[in-house]
Amino acid sequence: MRLQPTPSTRPTPRSRVADGIGRASAFLASGTIVSRILGFVKAILLVSTIGLVGVSTDAFTIANQLPNTIYAIVAGGVLSAVLVPQIVRAGLHADGGVAYINKLVTVALVILAGTAVLATLLAPVLSLILGPLLSPDQRALVTAFAFWCLPQIFFYGLYTVLGEVLNARRSFGPYTWAPVLNNVVAIAGLATFVLLFGADSDGVRVASDWTPAMIAVIGGSATLGVAAQAIVLFYFWRRIGLRYRPDFRWRGVGLGSAGRMASWTFGMLVLTSLAGVVETIVVGSASGPEGNPSATALSNAWLIFMLPHSVITVSIATAYFTRMAEHVSHDRLSDLRTDVSSATRGISLIIVLAAAGLIVCAYPFSAVFSSVSFDQVQAFGNVIIAYVIGLVPFCILFVVQRTFYALGDTRTPFFFTLFQTIVVTVLVLLCLMLPLSLTAIGIAASVSIACILQLTLAIILLHRRLGSLDGARILRSLGKYLAAAVVPIAAGVGLLIALGGTTPGGFAVSGRFGAIISMVIIGAVMSALYAGGLLLLRSAEFRVFLDPILARLRRG
Repeated sequence: MRLQPTPSTRPTPRSRVADGIGRASAFLASGTIVSRILGFVKAILLVSTIGLVGVSTDAFTIANQLPNTIYAIVAGGVLSAVLVPQIVRAGLHADGGVAYINKLVTVALVILAGTAVLATLLAPVLSLILGPLLSPDQRALVTAFAFWCLPQIFFYGLYTVLGEVLNARRSFGPYTWAPVLNNVVAIAGLATFVLLFGADSDGVRVASDWTPAMIAVIGGSATLGVAAQAIVLFYFWRRIGLRYRPDFRWRGVGLGSAGRMASWTFGMLVLTSLAGVVETIVVGSASGPEGNPSATALSNAWLIFMLPHSVITVSIATAYFTRMAEHVSHDRLSDLRTDVSSATRGISLIIVLAAAGLIVCAYPFSAVFSSVSFDQVQAFGNVIIAYVIGLVPFCILFVVQRTFYALGDTRTPFFFTLFQTIVVTVLVLLCLMLPLSLTAIGIAASVSIACILQLTLAIILLHRRLGSLDGARILRSLGKYLAAAVVPIAAGVGLLIALGGTTPGGFAVSGRFGAIISMVIIGAVMSALYAGGLLLLRSAEFRVFLDPILARLRRG
């Protein structure tokens, strides 16, 4: 996405590069949209299969989150932070970085395989750590699911390693489109479960009702989907001329510098995951037959929260990240600052509207997952709102964090993550004092507050590192975006009330059909008013976004 209009219609080198960023971002976003749509279908089908609240659904959610948590601790962000900058620099080697790639991938996969095996053997211990407040029967069900889910650690790592190498070689599409296959396999698994064992949309099935075959179908299909999304990337390696050959000679190609970078990111992920463990333990106190929103509600609300972040922020920032690393490798810090400003303004332009829309449509969105009762819709919707309050800061933080990674600095992100971990842990523990019906909402709000404070600190530290961050221009743009969102929010709330989105039995919360139709109407009106507001406020970023569309329409 290019945010600087050129004085001439003839493409300049800068405009061609910016257009390349735009095309790459659009391609990444298209894959993410398809994947996220299927992800929502999978989440809705899961809720229809085992319920939104209840003993069984929370047990599966906790078990299925275990591999994500452990993978994040061991390698998740380490790989993203280290691989792209290191591979870009290794591309300057005589062999184009092939030897480095083989060695780095080999060491990563050895660590991941060892971690997956060890974690699977320790499933009972891990279930006890994450579920000390669960009943013995529910914790046993968590353990049974975990045996099937924990091998995902290896496949998540394989997917990240293969995908980040493709990104570093500017082959962005496969990494984004591969999760589509994951969701297709998982959806097929859930459909098979319903055909074989029946659905339990109200979540009344207790732990003792689960047989080994039922556990195998749910847990096994989840893991098979992750494996499929990883293994398919080998095909795209071959398409760009890469052939992976295991190489255990790990000395002599600069893995020491990668290790030093990884050590700080590893520490950062340990902190983040410890905070996640605290969240899981605290929200587990609300799990039970009473129907309070707990682990599954938090997980699905986070899925909704991550939709605009994944489609917009990750797509744009991923396309920028490789270029940022190239600027640093050639000591072009002024170009790096320009990219940080451009990425931040381009992302925020859309994320402000997305945040406003999600807050207004939280109750209809909740009804898409479950409309068993209005109280449940309202409770889940409030969890969504509590998360979305922190969406804009979260997306900007992603850009700031990736800027440090491009600089080869993983030490500084460790410290502002340490600060965030302390804040969120204290706030989440205070949620134990809330009524059980408000525990999940309190945890989501705690995450948002901590993110806002973390972003503030991160910007201060990045300013010290780079000097000027084009802050005045970024703040002016953000001010225009927020001002342009005022009228759309007011109109959206009015439409929500008119469509019955705030009353029991109202059209907007009566079921999936009414909820989807209501969200389409509200979203369309809010988007049109937001666009009009940006035009009235003369937003330069919006004009850059709009002008190519208008030009194509005129040509058409």
